[in-house]
Amino acid sequence: MALLSLNKVSKSFDGVAAVKSVTLTMEAGEILGVMGPNGSGKTTLFNLVSGALVPDGGEIRFLGERVNGLAPHQICRRGLARTFQLVRPFLGLTVVENVLVGLGYGRERLGGAAARRKAAELLSSVGLDGLSTRPAHTLPVMARKRLELARALATSPKLLLLDEFMAGLSRSETAQAMNLIRSLQGQGLSLILVEHIVWALLDLSHRIVVLSAGEKIAEGLPTSIAKDPQVIEVYLGESTRI
Repeated sequence: MALLSLNKVSKSFDGVAAVKSVTLTMEAGEILGVMGPNGSGKTTLFNLVSGALVPDGGEIRFLGERVNGLAPHQICRRGLARTFQLVRPFLGLTVVENVLVGLGYGRERLGGAAARRKAAELLSSVGLDGLSTRPAHTLPVMARKRLELARALATSPKLLLLDEFMAGLSRSETAQAMNLIRSLQGQGLSLILVEHIVWALLDLSHRIVVLSAGEKIAEGLPTSIAKDPQVIEVYLGESTRI
């Protein structure tokens, strides 16, 4: 049984198709990359999978269960979490309070001392040791991304969707983020990555799906995708060919 499967999933806005009959599957333990130019439907696809949007057509199954039409919190409690391209911490809360929110509303629904212990573990795992009492609004970009990741992990996901997690980071910060993603996959977490940093996405992903104007135009191993003539034409450019 596939961890996640999409069968001919579509979504339009005011008659304009943002996602057109996309079909894909992924297995547990995979890192699946999703790439494509701006406006290709990547974030819309994430919104459909996570329940923020309802498909106009097609079927989405997670762990064998049809999740079309379920609310985001219902899908989250089944084990699917996401981060956002523009990070969304609760700015009026401290770092640890942000993570406690995830622990209270995720699959395990922890509270009290158990939640505090788990929050400390999660903050340590994403490199935010010693910042638990700091107001979230005071954090720099990389730390906010780490906090959003910790909050998503607090829901105990089986599948994590990362929407441009490395956007806006320096080269060294990107390397740190890549190591963090690999460590999560090494712990048994499955991930789908939307990312415009092509070299990082090619390096991290086991397979890559390429979207253009809402349609899936290619799918395969990173080495094959980087040489695909259609992908090079619509997105990568000749300089990325390997």
